[in-house]
Amino acid sequence: MENYKIVFIGTPEFGAIILKELIKEHEPVLVITNPDKPKGRNNIITPSLVKELAQKLNIPVQHDFKNIEADLIITAAFGKIIPKHIIDLPKYGCLNVHPSLLPKYRGASPIQTAILNGEEETGVSIMLMDEKMDHGPVLSQIKHKIDNKDYNTLSKELAEKGAQLLIETIPKYLKGEIKPKEQNHDKATFTKIIKKEDGKIDWSRTPQEIERQIRAFNPWPGTFTFLKDKRIKILEAEVINNELVIKKVQPEGKRPMSYEDYLKAHDKLF
Repeated sequence: MENYKIVFIGTPEFGAIILKELIKEHEPVLVITNPDKPKGRNNIITPSLVKELAQKLNIPVQHDFKNIEADLIITAAFGKIIPKHIIDLPKYGCLNVHPSLLPKYRGASPIQTAILNGEEETGVSIMLMDEKMDHGPVLSQIKHKIDNKDYNTLSKELAEKGAQLLIETIPKYLKGEIKPKEQNHDKATFTKIIKKEDGKIDWSRTPQEIERQIRAFNPWPGTFTFLKDKRIKILEAEVINNELVIKKVQPEGKRPMSYEDYLKAHDKLF
């Protein structure tokens, strides 16, 4: 295959997994990622996982869209809107690796929302971007079982599956062997930006809903409740005979522990 100039745009672990596989077949000439941010209790300025990987591979990195030359742009979990003039810049457009079966679950939290809604399967779509959010035509898709996984596990699996699908799709797309298929926009559903307060448990909800919330928000924002003004994270739980069985918790200011150990010194949470 001839030597195309590819620019990769991404930020968190999902994007880093995609990039790691992409370079085995198509090494980008440039990586664009979000600026370094404070992280952890000590607010240490830390680069994104995509930037860390790119630097290890000696791929140039920048945090803006200036002076880009590309035949093809590939994006995966960038976290910001990409300007239309950048999407329209490359000869072959801008491909996005999106972790849902579009048109279902467009937007910021497709993986979390699929878990919250009790879906049995989700998947990955490779789409040709336009100026609207997750609106462009789809080049390829692959399904993936959720199987009671939490966000952390499912996100990694979808990134790995999406990376393989991307590698298979790129040469076919560049050769004109794949015809982009317009989405059925009447069936589109949209997901919201997850906020910290979304992790608070409403104990009036069903055991199944709460258990899905715990999985969907692991590791961030985490699922939590309060007991005597102390925040307690619920890390693991399962539903047995229509009852929510808590397995692992993390009291405020302490390390994670089994719920059994927690109960030795505390009241029940519900």
